[in-house]
Amino acid sequence: MTSEASPSPGPWQQALRGLVRNRAAMVSLAVLVLITLSCLLAPLYARDIARTDPFTSNVAGSITLDGHEVDIMQPNDNPLHLGLSPIGPTGHAAYLLGADSQGRDVAARLLYGGRNSLLISACAAVLCLLLAAGAGIAAGFFGGVVDTVLSRLMDIMWAVPVYLFAISLSIVTVSQGLKLGPFVVEADSLLIPIVIIALVYVPYAARPIRGRVLALRQAEFVTAARCLGVPRWRIVLFDILPNVSTTLVVLGPLLMALSLLAESALSFLSIGVQAPAASWGTIIQDGEGLIYTRPMVAIAPGLAIVLVVLALNILGDGLRDALDVRDAARRSS
Repeated sequence: MTSEASPSPGPWQQALRGLVRNRAAMVSLAVLVLITLSCLLAPLYARDIARTDPFTSNVAGSITLDGHEVDIMQPNDNPLHLGLSPIGPTGHAAYLLGADSQGRDVAARLLYGGRNSLLISACAAVLCLLLAAGAGIAAGFFGGVVDTVLSRLMDIMWAVPVYLFAISLSIVTVSQGLKLGPFVVEADSLLIPIVIIALVYVPYAARPIRGRVLALRQAEFVTAARCLGVPRWRIVLFDILPNVSTTLVVLGPLLMALSLLAESALSFLSIGVQAPAASWGTIIQDGEGLIYTRPMVAIAPGLAIVLVVLALNILGDGLRDALDVRDAARRSS
């Protein structure tokens, strides 16, 4: 009596198993999920736990701590007690990380700001991958004039420093909004930083995709499809794109990390997320003038950015190792 051999796992299943075995990648993924869920629950935290409105100025307000009424804005610690400083971290549900110069709860604003920062960086990374995939595949597969034009355009964009390019685009769009034919995007829309950040990183993602497509174009299965008269669009969709998908997956976390840094920098310069909305970059800007008296206002979002970027880079390394064909072959042998 013979037993049927179990089918061998596919490449994506092997990659998933390799990723699961990578403890650092799994810890990073858990950290990202935890931070994302915490930011998504920002309205619940502000309404039911902190019981505060993180977007309303509260310089004349007070809170109750251990049965005592405490003003949110308190006299400075200098000998003459001149001026007022916001309350520092309380260790309680209300004003857990203290208040900013407007008397707003920093912890609640941190969660709300995380929602915008993560949303912008994720959407910008996806849009950048779509644009880069289109440009890279077209340049690598069709070659000739198409490759020359797209490559020179990418070189021009590559020659301009990323943040200088992003700042230039942001200054124009923040002051006038964005008009695309009949569609008008207001200056305070989150779509503007998403589009700007996606555009500035297209050359960085298009180049490795183009290189991958150039190698695939010489592969035997692509040559065979051409000899059989298969239309080019079918070759691109069913032969090229599936083999480029691993490159897109590996680039995803890296682009999201870069987009998060770019969004924070633009918002810090007041040309990213616009008030009354908040992001981690705008919160750091709020804490710039309090760095010597209430440093937690700027440190908290800075630590959040560092933690997310570090987790995304570790996850990206894990995905690269899991999807590497030669490494997978070594593991199975």
